[in-house]
Amino acid sequence: MQCITERERWYRDWGEVVHTLAVLGLALLVATGRAPESLGGWVVCPARVVVLEGRRKGRQRSKLGCGLAWRAGWGWMRRSWRVAALRSGALLVLASSVGRQGIEWVCLLPWVVWVWRGMGIAWPRLGQQALYRALGRMWEGGSRWALMGLGVVWLVRRGAEWPAGIGAQPKRSGIGGLPTGMCLGVIGEGGSYVGVEEDERGWYHVRLRGEFELHVDGKVALYKRVAVIFLGLLDVAQERRGGRRTRDGRTPFVRQEQLAAWFGVPQPHISRWNKYWLEEDWQRLLSQRWGEVLTEEVRRRVIESWVKFPWWTAERLRQHLRGQGSRITLRQVKQIAQESGWSAVRQSLQKVYQVNAEAFRPREEWLVEQLLAQVESLVEQLEAWGGLTAEQHAALVDLEAQGAELGLRAAASVRPLPWPLRMERLLFGQWEWVEKGTVRCIYCGTTEVSRKSRKPRVKRYVDEQGNEREVEVYRYYCHNPACQYKTFTNLPPSLIPHSKWTLHHRLAALQQYEWSHSVYRCTSQMLGVSKMTVYRWVRGFGYQLLPVAALFGVVRSSGVVGIDEKYVLVPKNDKPEGKMKRWMYLYLAVDSYTYDLLHVEIYPYNTKQSARAFLLALRAKGYHPRVIVTDLRADYRDLVAHVFPKATHHECIFHALQDVHKHLKDAYGADYAEKQPHVAALRDDIDHIFDARTKRTAWRRYEAVLAQREVFVSQRPEAAAVFDLLERHWPTLVNAIESRHIPATNNATEEVIRIFNQHYKTFCGFESIETARVYLAVFEKVYRFTPFSDDAQERVRGKCPLELAGYEVRKLPMAHLFRGLALQWPASAFQEVSLT
Repeated sequence: MQCITERERWYRDWGEVVHTLAVLGLALLVATGRAPESLGGWVVCPARVVVLEGRRKGRQRSKLGCGLAWRAGWGWMRRSWRVAALRSGALLVLASSVGRQGIEWVCLLPWVVWVWRGMGIAWPRLGQQALYRALGRMWEGGSRWALMGLGVVWLVRRGAEWPAGIGAQPKRSGIGGLPTGMCLGVIGEGGSYVGVEEDERGWYHVRLRGEFELHVDGKVALYKRVAVIFLGLLDVAQERRGGRRTRDGRTPFVRQEQLAAWFGVPQPHISRWNKYWLEEDWQRLLSQRWGEVLTEEVRRRVIESWVKFPWWTAERLRQHLRGQGSRITLRQVKQIAQESGWSAVRQSLQKVYQVNAEAFRPREEWLVEQLLAQVESLVEQLEAWGGLTAEQHAALVDLEAQGAELGLRAAASVRPLPWPLRMERLLFGQWEWVEKGTVRCIYCGTTEVSRKSRKPRVKRYVDEQGNEREVEVYRYYCHNPACQYKTFTNLPPSLIPHSKWTLHHRLAALQQYEWSHSVYRCTSQMLGVSKMTVYRWVRGFGYQLLPVAALFGVVRSSGVVGIDEKYVLVPKNDKPEGKMKRWMYLYLAVDSYTYDLLHVEIYPYNTKQSARAFLLALRAKGYHPRVIVTDLRADYRDLVAHVFPKATHHECIFHALQDVHKHLKDAYGADYAEKQPHVAALRDDIDHIFDARTKRTAWRRYEAVLAQREVFVSQRPEAAAVFDLLERHWPTLVNAIESRHIPATNNATEEVIRIFNQHYKTFCGFESIETARVYLAVFEKVYRFTPFSDDAQERVRGKCPLELAGYEVRKLPMAHLFRGLALQWPASAFQEVSLT
């Protein structure tokens, strides 16, 4: 079947008329035995008998009692087979075109005639028999009459199928559709015909002729409904019969009673579907199910009840409605939710909010995702911006030299005083304005300050020798609107507000507690203060992590960063009851070559969101590593590629081999090395892979190990975990082999965790996550400024991690503090120490 355009249809119709006349005339000529002579057409070869006589050696008698002319018969058949082929083909085409099944055998009649006549020529005595010749004429006449009869039937059928108006010029529709007044369609085999015509109003009229089949899956309610509507739209032209008409005034060919009986659907439902069709109410027409109860009142009642309890499931709501006397089903409740859009709204609410009877609040994981996306966007903008603008200095040396030659000096600039402050000083002020830059607010750091009174105050403090002393200090106003304190006391260096203990005492507590891995109680006894005082002193150094970018103006790293986690005890937290409630997770990022602690943070949960937040915080500090080394945690694989797309992700070979040995022990037992030597050999082969010096050797050994998979798995299915682990992590393990900058293991991070454990074990837990963050900031400062011991490897011996990273920290007091050099301990600290 094919679609026919207007021009093609016009040419086809006239061509078929001419072709039909030619075929009819040719069939008549053939039927009468007067076919035209043509080399490629219908050739009639008269029978020619050629008898070859000659002398034969010996006297042979034919078994048939007559002479045979095989050459003459074969020559005639070779020249006349085209006629039989053409006649047979014509009969086959006509038999197929008339649409009658089982009459294709008539195409064999021309071949029967051809063979019959050939036998008569090859056997002259037989061919001259009257009965044989009569049978031949009968076969030939049957072939001709079959050809003529099928041709007439084909012409009658074609004449009945031709639509009226062949050759008429169609009138185009104004809406750009089908030609108005012209019925264009599709003609198929067997006389099937489908025509479509568009009128002036834009209506489409479809005409069907022939036999058609419609196959619909009755299990799909929508398909069944469309099939019922389609059959209900069928009309018969010029039909006049009584009966009730449809809503649009038609008398359909198939009545609703018949449709209801065929499809097993109540008649009111079919009437309702027709109503939806005419009113173009597609929402109800395309709904998946139907029923008497799904009225507008019922729909509104279901939605209003569900809105009051949005956390209820469909089954819970159905039970609630059943208790009120409703007969609604579960499938109908779900249908109402889907058609009204409440199902999609409810799913979106459940993704974003935690909806239950006690609370309606955003989900933590959703908020975390939104915050992480915002942080990532800010980091990208910061990187695109390029940081702060460069500072420019104006060259004033020439102007200053000319002024000195002329004896000109710049007059002392009078600091402009804002008009409200001038009025305040004139009317109420007992304060004096100080020179800019000499005094700063100890809280906000601004120089917009003024002296509050002329009378000083006396400040008492304890000096380095443990003696109490006094010093006069003044009170100042802070005119920064953002400062919440407004007043402060300007103290000499090393004095602390609201305390008699100086900064030297606090530094001594920090050095004793951290540098010597002590506890608060021992440190307090040595310094002669309470342990809570020592706790507050040490805590004062940990309100933020070390801002190396602000201190040195640049961040330095080798480009190879190791990341690992450690769980720590935090008894007081708001985590829900359950497993591991008291444990939280410490994340560390360590430079694998300088051992510098680039970033440290604690998170309540060891999740993918926590790892992503940690990586974004590392990136926000300005670090863009070339290589990131982790353990075998699967979350890092996608996160590293997302946050640091240019970095190479490497997994620790030590952790991989450790997991391989654990899987072998789980599969074969702890004593497999003694009882099963072949398993020990497999373990040695896996260890031997990572001893290779080149990747080519490692790949060869790796493939040799994988070749043993079938043998081991067939004997012990649990051994599949070993090969799966090796195959899954191989791409991130092999990249360290034959590489000069990718370390094989994550030992640098493990070393920092070991040092942290030395400090952490003295108190075995944090009170809360806030106190944990404070202490982590203290530990970071102490660790990064503390030099490695003299027995460490020669490359790092006597240097702190910041020095190994390339920072110049020798002149910073913090570096001297944790070398035990520049700090002068107060005399009171040694009052109870006896020297022997």
